[in-house]
Amino acid sequence: MDERAFKTLIEYLEKVPSIQKPISYGDEDGFWWVKFSLDIENQLAWSVVQEFGHIINYLSIDERLPTVFYPVSPPAVHEWWAV
Repeated sequence: MDERAFKTLIEYLEKVPSIQKPISYGDEDGFWWVKFSLDIENQLAWSVVQEFGHIINYLSIDERLPTVFYPVSPPAVHEWWAV
């Protein structure tokens, strides 16, 4: 993955409530990953988990990914998500 794409993703993740720095990332053999911690004391932490689960599980309408990110419940609507 291009270093610029990671930069954009990291900048976005830094705006998400409850995500703590540092945010690690990398790629190997065509696969990429991002690693971060959540501040579970933040009142929006659970909503962030739900949002990520919804986005990751339903990233593609036509093709399901071979993995499942839990929880699978639909997220609540929050104004902060459109950062």
